[in-house]
Amino acid sequence: MMMTVASVPLPVDEMLEIKKNRFCPKDGGNGRRICIVTGIHGDELEGQLVCYEVAKTIRENPERLRGTVDIYPALNPLGIDSVTRGIPGFDLDMNRVFPGAPDGSMTEYVATRIVEDLVGADLCLDIHASNIFLTELPQIRINELHKEKLVPLAMEANVDFVWVHGANTVLEATLAHSMNSRGVPTLVVEMGVGMRLTPEYGTQLTKGIFNLMRKLKVWDGEEEEMRTPIVSADPDEVCYLNAPVSGIFLKEKEHGSMVREGEEIGAILNPFTGEKMERIVAPHDGLLFTIREYPVVDEGSLLARILVKEGLA
Repeated sequence: MMMTVASVPLPVDEMLEIKKNRFCPKDGGNGRRICIVTGIHGDELEGQLVCYEVAKTIRENPERLRGTVDIYPALNPLGIDSVTRGIPGFDLDMNRVFPGAPDGSMTEYVATRIVEDLVGADLCLDIHASNIFLTELPQIRINELHKEKLVPLAMEANVDFVWVHGANTVLEATLAHSMNSRGVPTLVVEMGVGMRLTPEYGTQLTKGIFNLMRKLKVWDGEEEEMRTPIVSADPDEVCYLNAPVSGIFLKEKEHGSMVREGEEIGAILNPFTGEKMERIVAPHDGLLFTIREYPVVDEGSLLARILVKEGLA
């Protein structure tokens, strides 16, 4: 059932509408509810495929539904329509305006209505992609303030990596922080690359979502084998590689690869002279979970992240 979460008039007789699709059993269900939200950033489209896959599976197997599933494919429809990360016309990152204000600006009002609509859910998944510059292994990012509640849930989501951040990295104006602060367990998923779809990641996360739905008694499906993610809560376990010079970055390793200390993961090239200006090598053994996709780099640009942790195969 399509429902309108927020509606705001725009110039030229248009309306900004935030919509959701609600799936629930014919008998009303057991009162359990899971929310899947995406599209906060208009250049992050990986969640669109996940929403499609979840809706398709529920529609084809309605008899398995025991609770309510709310799907919000586009929290920033103007950004998606105009292929911009933020809200066009405002130059504003929507994920920096939560929880909003009911009597505030258009964006603050919309943010408030979204928060109000999500309150009461048993779980919220906030699905993001990376930007156009980087590609990410499917991962869930959690702030340590909520790790006791969220890490066990993240372990059931079929991702490769659970990254627990320190409290000093909290961005209080994000949707996830607003919802976790209101008692709605909210998992932030990062995967893939901006402005593209990675079908295998969409399938992987969809499988994890149905596993979570089964655990929460929203879905009556068969138990399937899930990936056991690597969990990192130590900031020293994540190594950042930044460009030492400007140029064209040519990657040699794909994200998800295990790399060895001293192994070349890419190089920065000079197209004017034909020189390889810098070899980019792994400083430690580890898992390459982020790699640069967009080749043009400036000095200091992020090229890769490597997880350095004992016990990695």
